[in-house]
Amino acid sequence: MKRENRRVQALLAALALALVAVAVAVAATAYVLIRTNEQRAVAARQAEIAAKGRTVMPFDLERTTHRFTKTATGGVQTVSSDDPADAEQVALIREHLTAEAAGFSAGDYGDPASIHGGEMPGLRELEAGHGRIGIRYAQAPAGAEITYTTSDPALREALHAWFDAQVTDHGRHAEHG
Repeated sequence: MKRENRRVQALLAALALALVAVAVAVAATAYVLIRTNEQRAVAARQAEIAAKGRTVMPFDLERTTHRFTKTATGGVQTVSSDDPADAEQVALIREHLTAEAAGFSAGDYGDPASIHGGEMPGLRELEAGHGRIGIRYAQAPAGAEITYTTSDPALREALHAWFDAQVTDHGRHAEHG
């Protein structure tokens, strides 16, 4: 009888381990499927943003890089030609960021809204608070930059959220500085 009980206990323990192994395998498979779907959604969003960006930004996204650097008072948005000697891209970047800085100073964030959507994080706050944000354009060696400064903590957070959304949406065309 004892031997039979041990055998039953051993079989039950083996069955329990097998069930745990199956549960782990199912959970791992579900995780992989979820991650794959998330990655596909991000890739689709980035492709959509790149297509919309081509209608707003005159420079070639494949030959330039956006850099978004958060600071204690706001941040710096830089667009650079990947080839500093590419005079055409540098000129197009400077032309575009000059116009963007002027628009942003007036509270016009229509270009980012048309690319990223009107619900882009930080966008509405920046439009509403544009009078409390200093916006300065400057040429950079291979392009240009816009510096945003504010003493308003809520607007600084809106700028940072806006920067994060741009880096996510632009994918390989953008980075944090």
